[in-house]
Amino acid sequence: MHRLLNKMKSWWYETDGVAAVEAALIMPVMVLMLLGAFDVGRGILMNQKVINSSQIGADLIARNMFVDMDIVDETIEASRLSLEPYDTSTFGIDIVSIEFDEDQNPEVLWRETRNMSANNASVNSTAGMFPEGEGVIIVTVQYRYEPTFGDVITGDINMQEVAFARGRRSPTVPMN
Repeated sequence: MHRLLNKMKSWWYETDGVAAVEAALIMPVMVLMLLGAFDVGRGILMNQKVINSSQIGADLIARNMFVDMDIVDETIEASRLSLEPYDTSTFGIDIVSIEFDEDQNPEVLWRETRNMSANNASVNSTAGMFPEGEGVIIVTVQYRYEPTFGDVITGDINMQEVAFARGRRSPTVPMN
């Protein structure tokens, strides 16, 4: 019996496996934090790309005195390509050119929307901002970010950015 008690005491005070047990408990938390940091960093990068994409679209349209569908298509493609090398299947864009009437209310001159719904809130938000005859280009880019590791926890994250630009060579940019 004495021998059994000594064995139990030595087993109770043994510390050889403590490091392995601690590592087994901490390792999943550390791996989860590492993968989460990867997803957060990639999400921030994608959000910056969405911002750049909307600004590129607004700038390319604002450079023209008037546009046609070829210019609009090229602008949409340039905005989409600014998201590369990431997947662009969830990319959506809404480009609208507006002119203000005598009551300073926005009137849509033309609009092109692809893979998203029209952003009418951005058009309505410009009421009263400019005098009659002036205009503005509004480009809304929408992107659904799918986290690589955190999709179980957060799911997809919808990103949307709106860019405003005034025509550089004319007060409005009408469709030809």
